[in-house]
This record gives sequence, C-alpha cells and structure tokens, in this order.
Amino acid sequence: MSTPQPKAGRPRNPALDQAILTAAAHSLGELGYARMSLESVAAAAGTTTPSLRRRYRNKAELVAAVISSLRVVEPPAAASTPRAHALAILENFHDNLRAGPAMAVLGSLLAEEGRHPELLESFKTRIVEPRRALLRKALAAGDFPASADLDVLTGMLIGSFYGSYVTLAGVPDDWPGRVLSAIWPPE
Repeated sequence: MSTPQPKAGRPRNPALDQAILTAAAHSLGELGYARMSLESVAAAAGTTTPSLRRRYRNKAELVAAVISSLRVVEPPAAASTPRAHALAILENFHDNLRAGPAMAVLGSLLAEEGRHPELLESFKTRIVEPRRALLRKALAAGDFPASADLDVLTGMLIGSFYGSYVTLAGVPDDWPGRVLSAIWPPE
C-alpha cells in the first residue's frame, strides 16, 4: 500500500483562512445567506474568488465552515462538581454566542430555514446539541429529584439565553450563574 502524497503547491495561509471565515461570518450576519456572495467574501478577505473556491466549493460549504468556527472555545469535558460543570458549560455557551457575529449568523440561518434547512440543522448539530448533551449529563449527575425532567431543565437554561438576548437589557454578563442558580442554588 502506498503512502498518500501531499498536494502540490504552497501550503495554505492560516491567516487567509481566518480572514475568509471572518469575512463570511460578517457577510452572512449582515446580508443574509441569499445576498451573500463568494465574490464579496473573497474581496472582503483580501483574496480572489478562485482562492476561496479552492477552500470551499460553494456558498453552503463556506457557511458550514462559518458555523463550525463559531465554536470559539470547546465546552469543558468535566469540572470539580456536577454543578461547577453545568456552570462551566453555560459560561462557555455564553462566551461563544456573544463572540463575534454568532447571533446575527443564527438570525440569518433562521431566516433561510424554509429554503435551506440544512444550514440551521448544521448550527443545531455543531453548536447547540453538543452543549445540550453535556449540560444534560451535568444535570443528571446532580442531586435533582427523580421526577425532574432534565430535557426541560436543559431547554429552560439554554433557552433563557435567547430570551434574554431579545430584550432591551440583553444578556447580562452574569447570566450563567444567575440562570443556573434559579434551578440549582449554590451550596
């Protein structure tokens, strides 16, 4: 069996890769998926459309990469106590969705759900569901009554972020601790 040969040409520039993702996220959040173009993203990133197309075959592939890039920091795998783990997950969720244009991107994906449901599905799969699963696991390790519906509690915790986001006050900096304390007071 032969070893695969590296692709010919120069190595990709990581700074350009990041510039493309940043420009695409900005364009998606500002213009929406329908009005976003590969040409305008390439120009904003300081590159050419062929260079962008060597990285992403089409707009949907580029948007999938933008969605993946919204995970600024991976959620924590564990903490000293189940409550501390739940808090760390909520803090991570808070920090990731407040970084950059994450909420504007989500708004664009919601607006395109009827025409491109795969885009919102990608956001759910890559951003929301992994955190929901971790949070549910942390809650399951807690001292809740057997009758507690952990799926509802998880939805209430995460959903309160979106609910706060659309208020005049917005999401407070201390949201993670406040929202968790509503169902799981500190010891």
